[in-house]
Amino acid sequence: MLKPICIIPARGGSKGVKRKNIRSLGGKPLIAYTLESAINSNLFQDVIVTTEDEEIANISKNFGANVPFIRPQELATDLTTTEEVLIHTINELKRLEFKFDTIMLRDCTVPFIDEQDMKNALKLFFENECDAVFGAINAHPNPYFGMMELNEDGCMIKSKIPKNDITRRQDAPVVYSVDGMFILNVDFFLKTKKISAGNIIPYELSKEHGHMIDFEFDFKVAKLLIEKT
Repeated sequence: MLKPICIIPARGGSKGVKRKNIRSLGGKPLIAYTLESAINSNLFQDVIVTTEDEEIANISKNFGANVPFIRPQELATDLTTTEEVLIHTINELKRLEFKFDTIMLRDCTVPFIDEQDMKNALKLFFENECDAVFGAINAHPNPYFGMMELNEDGCMIKSKIPKNDITRRQDAPVVYSVDGMFILNVDFFLKTKKISAGNIIPYELSKEHGHMIDFEFDFKVAKLLIEKT
């Protein structure tokens, strides 16, 4: 069986927090946490960073990642989809004669996914007849309980209407926020050109391991999590 390849997209033009992917967190660049956990796990034949940014490329190489090509600028805009980046990366790796049939897509803004998470998620993928395994957090708040949206009149209505009345959050249907780690069958992905397609199994992450950094507040929480450990 071919070992999977880990692919980590990291563009330089993040909007929520400027240069977020290489901003210092706990004394090292944010992307380093994802690189180190993936490389040290020994689960992958290679850990690939796809970026249009030379500084990110150099930092990634310094932490042991492989950056075999620089992503074109037109695939690093605010409108570029993850699917477009992934298709380009897979095609480039095939052109460079990499042999693989499974990939793990890691989001470097979710830095605390660890080696055991990745090992367990890959085990789940290979032991089940599925097209993908996604990292997932049991979502709170839940759209079936405590979340509302605006209707055409500007009034709040329930986001999701359950089949039966729910009076306690614990009774609401389980809803997941997908997060940080996506294991994909390469052939199926190239056929559908969609990450969220086919039979997808969740691998449930703890809220700490699934902590995503999008805003300044998220960096503050991440620093507290590092201090805690």
